[in-house]
Amino acid sequence: MSVAAVATTSRSLSGRDIPTLESLYEAAGGVNFTPGWVPRKKPILWSEPRPEYLPAHWTYEDAKAGLDAAGRLIDVTLAERRNLVMRNPAANASFETSRTLVCAYQMILPGEHAPSHRHSSHALRVIIDSKGSYSVVDGEKTPMETGDVVLTPGWCWHGHGHDGDEPAYWFDGLDVPLTHLLEPMFFQEHPQKHQKVERVAQTSPYRFKRDEIARRLDAATADPDGFHGPRVTLEAPTMPPMGLVMERLPSGTRTKRYRTTANTIFHVAEGSGESTIGDKRFVWRRGDTFVAPGWYAIGHRATSDAQLFALSDEPLLRFSNYYRFEAVE
Repeated sequence: MSVAAVATTSRSLSGRDIPTLESLYEAAGGVNFTPGWVPRKKPILWSEPRPEYLPAHWTYEDAKAGLDAAGRLIDVTLAERRNLVMRNPAANASFETSRTLVCAYQMILPGEHAPSHRHSSHALRVIIDSKGSYSVVDGEKTPMETGDVVLTPGWCWHGHGHDGDEPAYWFDGLDVPLTHLLEPMFFQEHPQKHQKVERVAQTSPYRFKRDEIARRLDAATADPDGFHGPRVTLEAPTMPPMGLVMERLPSGTRTKRYRTTANTIFHVAEGSGESTIGDKRFVWRRGDTFVAPGWYAIGHRATSDAQLFALSDEPLLRFSNYYRFEAVE
């Protein structure tokens, strides 16, 4: 019998004398079992969600100052994307904004062309300030103008460019942390660096125009229970884990507090106000971003006519039967 065979036999539970619990734990650990009944620092089950990520707020003013500095210091030949990632202040966060989502502010200068690439993760952009920038998604060139929401489904080639005269800024949202958790990450740079433009389109299923969103909100009604103002879903069937909602909060609106199991990131498309996430109060204005991890109570108050874009993993939780909603007194 080989040495390897002897070692394997000695680690087996079968046929061993196991007279005590301590010897059972030791023997079970040797073959990669762990007893389900032992106490643990982190239990296997608990009575309700215990989010590890924290409510947080990022201002567009800070982001713009940082991106303007980056515009003087680096160009797209040094970094494919000139962006500032919104890292959650939780101790265990590396780059994530929430458990499943990551967001960033991005800027492109006039005349620049960000190279094309593709990745497993789904992505979107909310355009904060732009006139003349565009995206190229799978060969289709479409404008990215102030107030637009632009989608990039997973594994679509995509790049950006700018034909305007002033820097363009936008909010990025991706489900990269979810891809890391599930582990199906793939990434490729385009073999020609910049994908060839095959067609130019003003309208696209990947572009929600500002005026179109406004018309849909005009026709929407507020939630009768008071948890939300008028809101519309921006349909993204090719990005199934992500929920995209635009909500209007007229000046003076105060929503009732609620909490859900979904992780939600709010981007302020218009106006000003304040929100309470858990016990944290954030005062916000146009261009700011704040995050409500799952099971934190959420409440908004608009101090001027406001519009909030919400990115969440709610569709994923609903699909998994993990979604729960409840009012908070």
